[in-house]
Amino acid sequence: MTFNIPNILTILRLLAAPGVAVMFLYFNRPWADWFALILFVTAALTDWIDGYLARAWKQESKFGAMLDPIADKAMVIIALLVITGYAGMNPWILMPSTLILFREVFVSGLREFLGSTSKLLAVTKLAKWKTTAQMVAIAVLFSAGLFEHELIDRTVGMNQEIFEQIMTGQVPDELGLIFYTNAMNSAFLLGTILLWVAAILTLITGWDYFSKSIPYLKEEGQND
Repeated sequence: MTFNIPNILTILRLLAAPGVAVMFLYFNRPWADWFALILFVTAALTDWIDGYLARAWKQESKFGAMLDPIADKAMVIIALLVITGYAGMNPWILMPSTLILFREVFVSGLREFLGSTSKLLAVTKLAKWKTTAQMVAIAVLFSAGLFEHELIDRTVGMNQEIFEQIMTGQVPDELGLIFYTNAMNSAFLLGTILLWVAAILTLITGWDYFSKSIPYLKEEGQND
């Protein structure tokens, strides 16, 4: 185990993963959304930074190679659990999240079963793009929560009729409600689309790993 800067950043990213959920336990929204977004984005950036530093400083290690994908998966899985929770189990969020979780568990179990031959399932470029898509989608969805609660704060006690008149331009929008409504809807739509893109990439890479492992899953003596 080597404690160089790249590995320390990876460890911090792993520790930050449960911190995203903790933000919603100890802080009220929208502060929880802000803290979770900042923590998640900062941790996600270290995923690129630690890899770059490890290569630039020639500090790549087995410990870092082992821990890096674990930290990424922990971040994504915990963040998706939080998002599906406060999204009210929205099927457009729940379904791609389920596909992503299923693939991550399946591939992790496959790697464990293959043991020493699991090097066949080394991380591919497409898998890295998959992780990037997941993290960007999650960050955008967290931002949608921020706009939502800013909108809620600005409309506390407001009559529904007045709100509709503001949205239709009949009453001056002095509180910026149109902006926050459009920002919330746009961020949620973009985040949902990115999450589905990430889910599709996740399934493609999962199938790629499974197909590579098929020869090693056959029973002894079984013909090709």
